[in-house]
Amino acid sequence: MPTYWEHLVHEYTGLNVNEIEELEYIDYLQYRRDAFIHEMNKTEEGREYLENALMLTQTEPDREGLRRISGGRERRQCQRD
Repeated sequence: MPTYWEHLVHEYTGLNVNEIEELEYIDYLQYRRDAFIHEMNKTEEGREYLENALMLTQTEPDREGLRRISGGRERRQCQRD
């Protein structure tokens, strides 16, 4: 009986269970990732989940987004006593 992930990969790729089991591991993981993203994009809640997940993986600030929020103000220097 196929696992949830095998079923998801099958629905996404059209590969049968035997073909999925014969995939190289890295290829299987890529298909699994892509299938999951594809499935999540089908609903509003899924898209929100993906957006939140993406934000949690970001390590650099979104400077352009911050400029839009702040009205494009220039960076101010803090004065110390």
